[in-house]
Amino acid sequence: MFAVLKTGGKQYKVTSGDVLRVEKLAADAGETVQFNEILMVGDTVGTPLVDGAGVQAEVIDQIKGEKVIHFVKRRRKHSSKRTKGHRQQLTLLRVTDILESGADASGVKAAIGTGSVSAAAVAAAAPKKAKAKKPAKSEEPPKAEVSDAAGEAGEGTRPANLLTEAREGGPDDLKKISGVGPKLEGLLHENGVFHFDQIAAWGPDEITYMDDKLSFKGRIERDNWIEQAKKLDAEQE
Repeated sequence: MFAVLKTGGKQYKVTSGDVLRVEKLAADAGETVQFNEILMVGDTVGTPLVDGAGVQAEVIDQIKGEKVIHFVKRRRKHSSKRTKGHRQQLTLLRVTDILESGADASGVKAAIGTGSVSAAAVAAAAPKKAKAKKPAKSEEPPKAEVSDAAGEAGEGTRPANLLTEAREGGPDDLKKISGVGPKLEGLLHENGVFHFDQIAAWGPDEITYMDDKLSFKGRIERDNWIEQAKKLDAEQE
């Protein structure tokens, strides 16, 4: 009987007595490990895993794979080359038993005896933890409301002239301000800014607050929005 197991991001088709090399497991030579991520046992195909199936194996040794040479040479750049060698750390195993059932994570220790289990084998054998359910909205602590006058330290002061909608005649074309595009104009509208005179009235604390809301730190002062807004507002009058 054969089984297809998964470990180290790879799949292996094994039968009892097979010797295989897998990605390094935290286990010493002579110890027994059990794999519970079994994709197929005989004619039974998992969906994606076969419930209760497992593969037990004895650790023969901790080894290294063949050396791989990585050579890089850049054209048109004199003496620009690099050579690296790498030997992947592997674990040499001998498959001792294939279990069609009864290999639940709760029975891992009994199945493998007193030998310590590799971290990878335990991770493969352990059932996936159910994700903690998020508390219902009614159970969430109420969010602190931002004061109309001032936010918390470092957030500046909320402008007192923010609006819920544009005045009669519609909003000003805020894109006339250098540095304001359609996206920023939309963010300004969402935060209650529709007219040049609103921006022209901001002070340092209001600028800090709006910088945080727009997620563009320093943009307002860097592009001198205040002076531009004053000039554009005057031109409209």
